[in-house]
Amino acid sequence: MSGDGDQTEHFDTLLLSIAQHHPQGPSELLDTFVSFLGRKTDFFTGGAEGAWEKLVMSTFRKHEKISRAAHEEVLKEKKEREAKKQAAKEKQNVVKPAEIKELTDEEADQLQKELDAEKTNKVPDPPKISEKIAEDEEESEIGKLKPNSGNGCDLEKYKWTQSLQDIEVRIPLNITFRAKQKDLVVNITKKHLTCGVKGQPPIIDDDFPHEIKLEESTWVIEDGKLILLNLEKVNKMNWWSKLVASDPEISTRKINPEPSKLSDLDGETRGLVEKMMYDQKQRELGLPTSDEQKKQDVLKKFMEQHPEMDFSKCKFN
Repeated sequence: MSGDGDQTEHFDTLLLSIAQHHPQGPSELLDTFVSFLGRKTDFFTGGAEGAWEKLVMSTFRKHEKISRAAHEEVLKEKKEREAKKQAAKEKQNVVKPAEIKELTDEEADQLQKELDAEKTNKVPDPPKISEKIAEDEEESEIGKLKPNSGNGCDLEKYKWTQSLQDIEVRIPLNITFRAKQKDLVVNITKKHLTCGVKGQPPIIDDDFPHEIKLEESTWVIEDGKLILLNLEKVNKMNWWSKLVASDPEISTRKINPEPSKLSDLDGETRGLVEKMMYDQKQRELGLPTSDEQKKQDVLKKFMEQHPEMDFSKCKFN
């Protein structure tokens, strides 16, 4: 990779702050930036006719190559991780012939009695449920759930965790047999998830709060008793407050990404996470966030440039 990223990454926090004001995404952000060039610079008129177009195309092609190379590297690493996981699972499932011991009828009957007795006497552990927030510095957070250790939520029927890039969902099936694909109903679209056991009411049948990348999302059966979903987010600039629309909300303000993993993120995502962590710490200390601080700095500069104006009766939010 070239050193261009090293020279421009220090603008990431500022640019991400600007991007957050463009809900329609990159096209809207690009329109704003080009409008700025047309209004405030000689970008279109400072050279020969059509020179700007050559510059734009060469710049975009350069960054397209960089972006595609980075994307291919991410996909390659993801495939390698999945291959390692699969190899580890296959290794665990291998039983050496020398380890197989045939039981006598008496031993088999005794073993079955012990298993039945254990099953009868065992009291199942209640599912772990995320705790509600009782007190908070902002009233809007009261009643929301605290995120679990994976920045998601532990619910009665399933649990989910998240990073800025993706979401992992673990759904116990509560069945007495080892499930196979033909025994299940799993339907994933960009905005909806349906999954459960055939012939039973679905465990989840609801809309996502945000879109996912369908082509990058997968599901597998784990140990015949659990559905494991990996969902790739479309928008990698925000945390989800719930998995599906009917779920209770978690407080995204309580999310605390592990700093040790920041080095694994790409430049854009890392800048966003660092900004989130900074803003969260500022709120906890009762201090202004990065966006609020920028507004205060602009206001302060304006007041210094216009000492003749009386601001004493103005109210600033």
